[in-house]
Parts: sequence; C-alpha cells; structure tokens
Amino acid sequence: MGALLGVDGCRSGWIAASLDPASGDAPTLRVVPAFSDLLGLGPALIAVDMPIGLPDRIEGSGRGPEQLVRPRLGQRQSSVFSIPSRTAVEAEDYGEACRRAMATSQPPRKVSKQGFHLFPRIREIDALLRAETALRHRVREVHPELAFATMRGGPLAHPKKIKGRINEAGMAERRALLIAQGLPRETVHARPPRGAGADDMLDALAALVVARHIAAGRGRPFPDPPGRDSHGIPIAIWSYRPVARRYRTPP
Repeated sequence: MGALLGVDGCRSGWIAASLDPASGDAPTLRVVPAFSDLLGLGPALIAVDMPIGLPDRIEGSGRGPEQLVRPRLGQRQSSVFSIPSRTAVEAEDYGEACRRAMATSQPPRKVSKQGFHLFPRIREIDALLRAETALRHRVREVHPELAFATMRGGPLAHPKKIKGRINEAGMAERRALLIAQGLPRETVHARPPRGAGADDMLDALAALVVARHIAAGRGRPFPDPPGRDSHGIPIAIWSYRPVARRYRTPP
C-alpha cells in the first residue's frame, strides 16, 4: 500500500500529513502550493477537507452530505459551509456566483463569503478529478469536525477558534483526541510547517486518521452509498465506523 494522506487547505496552499503504514514511522508534515503536487508522493488514498462533487442544483441547505453531517456536530454545525451548484462554484466573481446560486437552488440561496473563498480550491480538485478519472476512488472528501466528533463519540465541547482567534481549549481537546487515535504526541504538538497554521495542521492530522480507517475498511460515507454529480464524481463526506471496544468479563 502507498502512503495515506490527510490534507487541509492553508494560506500557502495545502498542508499534508503523510503516513506510510508499512514503515512504522511517524507521520510527516509538509506544505505544497498545488494539490496536484501531492500525487508525487504516490498516495494510495488522500482524505482532504474540501468539497468534492458539485450538483447541478441544490435542494435545501447545501449539498446532501452537508445536510446529513451537520446534526452530528452540535454547536459546531456552522463549520460545514453550504456549497452551491457547479455553475455557481465556477463563477470567479462573487456577485455572479450569488446570481447563479440563486437560480439553481430551492429555496433560492446566495453564497456565503466563507464558501466563496473556497471556490478556487474546489475548482482545483474538481479539474483534476474530471481529467483523471482513476483518481476518484483515491481522493475522498472529509470534514475535520466530523472526524473529531467521531473520535469523541459526540460533538466537541470547544470550538477551535473564537472570533477568528485560536481557542486553546479547543486545540487541547483536538490534540488529546488525535493522541488517543495513536498519533505520536511529538507530531501532534509539533510546530506546523511554514505557510500553515496550527489549526490547519490538526485538521490535516484528523483527515489522516479518517484515511487510515478508510484504508482498513472502516470508512463510512454520508450519504451511503455516495451520490454522483453530472461528471460522475462521487459526492460524499467520509468518516469511519469506530472499532468496537471489547470488555473482559471480571473473574
């Protein structure tokens, strides 16, 4: 098996947490400017925090996967942005994106500024998957808050940011969950690579945890089975089925 990658967007491009399951080594962290640069690492699976698969129309509050996972996040539901239709995501002007989104959604919805800022990264992955269909089974959409909620067995108690500033209680909660999943303490507490923030790094590590579970056959897509857009690209946010704990009966 090749490397497993957990990936998140960051200010300098993409931060990737890479793990070679056969080596037994700790995950490595790096920042690359383009998503396609990650293919040079020979990944067997890339779990990325970015919307993949764009419907032609939107019914309700975003794509189907977004509507399905929000109830699992408690007070963290707002972290799952509503991504509009393909034609809206393809617009490079905010006003035009809003007009296209209104025309292809029911009820009609404009585009949030947070969602609009993701569009170039969404288009980057979309173009790659449209051109190289063999990659579609190796690149999976994940969401860090869903990953952390799965690790915890319920919604997290603390946000990672408050009014745009790092919330140390939220970061500590997330670090503890990653360590409980078997990631090395030194990696989880490391300084992030230049060009990425500490929260980006933890999100990439959370995506790596999901990638590891998917590779072990425990992946869980929302919806199940995944949908597909008009180009055949799967539409699902992936998490995993936790390993059942077995308790020994006291003698």
